[in-house]
Amino acid sequence: MSTTAVQLGEHDVLSLSGVLDYRSGPALRKDGKALIASSKAPMLVIDCSAVDKSSSVGLSLLLAFMRDAQAAGKTFEVRAMPQDMREIAEVYGLDELLGGR
Repeated sequence: MSTTAVQLGEHDVLSLSGVLDYRSGPALRKDGKALIASSKAPMLVIDCSAVDKSSSVGLSLLLAFMRDAQAAGKTFEVRAMPQDMREIAEVYGLDELLGGR
């Protein structure tokens, strides 16, 4: 299992990793918001390929990061959304909004 974290890497890819749940959500939210604000790129990619498990908190984080990106004038794309996050997004009708390729 990987460490739960959010990091801004090369080409302004925001990488989420680990377990996204009520324990990790608040810190990830705070850190992700700061990283998005610090990015100078016009497009933000959120890579979820290292997410081990996600509750609805993970989906909430993606939506919050999307709002942060929009507020900063950036476009937003989600990559490698895990199956559990995709299923939750489908229940709420958010799968098309988030993409999640």
